[in-house]
Amino acid sequence: MRLALIRLSALGDIIHTWPLAQSLRDNRPDLHLTWVVEEPFRPLVEGHPAVDSVITVATKRWRKAPFAPRTRSETDAVKTRLRELTPDLALDSQGTLKSAWITRWTGAGDRVGLARPWRRELLPGLVYTRVLPGSREEPHVVATNSMLVRAIDAKPGRKTPAPDGRWLLEQSNERCPEVRRTTPYAVLLPGAGHPSKVLSTDVLGDLARRLVSRALKVLVAWGPGELERAEAVVASSDGAAEVAPPTSLEQLTVLLGGASVVVGADTGPVHLAASIETPTLGIFLTTDWRRNGPLGPRTAVLSGAALPKHVRPGSAGVNPGPMPSAETIEKSVIKLLEGSPLSSSHCRS
Repeated sequence: MRLALIRLSALGDIIHTWPLAQSLRDNRPDLHLTWVVEEPFRPLVEGHPAVDSVITVATKRWRKAPFAPRTRSETDAVKTRLRELTPDLALDSQGTLKSAWITRWTGAGDRVGLARPWRRELLPGLVYTRVLPGSREEPHVVATNSMLVRAIDAKPGRKTPAPDGRWLLEQSNERCPEVRRTTPYAVLLPGAGHPSKVLSTDVLGDLARRLVSRALKVLVAWGPGELERAEAVVASSDGAAEVAPPTSLEQLTVLLGGASVVVGADTGPVHLAASIETPTLGIFLTTDWRRNGPLGPRTAVLSGAALPKHVRPGSAGVNPGPMPSAETIEKSVIKLLEGSPLSSSHCRS
């Protein structure tokens, strides 16, 4: 059976789709699985034990210049590769207009996506030949993604699986040994995909001073458009922290994998750190951690947001809450490092 799995972006969402890919492989060992992904995120799927081949797209660049010769050439090449793949099934776990369009390009006779309301956008349903509901019992998006294994007539597991990124850490350590450090350090992540999610640079600066006093070097990691925030954290820390060097995805994996602890908002690198079993504290200000929280053996969440009684299947947005103090975050970090459960009513462990 030949299957095209469509999950184009972003970092955290791709990580939350790893368990689906593994479940597809476990249930159909004869499966040939091709993952279609945006170019920058190729390292997150190439080399995954469940993935046989990878096709990359560049939808952001294409949208900026839809009539450019380069765009036409690249889209024609992707269409050709997808048609040559001749998939029996195209599985769209993203459920957006752009992912549905790629799903249509596969030419698969069987095109499956999530039903509403687990799928946020309405129009992709016009492309699918079948839709499947997400999880009704388990609120996390990983559980909903995992329900798509029913597209191959398999049953999802009873327990929500945590994404396992150890394969990526091993691969990245081999390719980027220069990133590894010998002294104990913490990584702070000041950025996020949406302005409402970002953490206070003053609070993170205060936290850096507290962690340094506990014999931890503090590095502030950053991605595209986040350098200014990283520098603001360092300035607020009175020199206790330092800005990490720019990193590729694989270099970032090595940096997070060697850390004693990682602290960040609802952002992709937090989910990456959790998947490689680094002690990880997620701070959720405007999203529901019950749906989007980091999963892993050494994770915890701080959230002051006002959570509804029931998790909304298609959206993680909730009424925003206050930024925890540096003292509160420090206490949570200590308990996380000690392996103790968090006891505050605003914390999840």
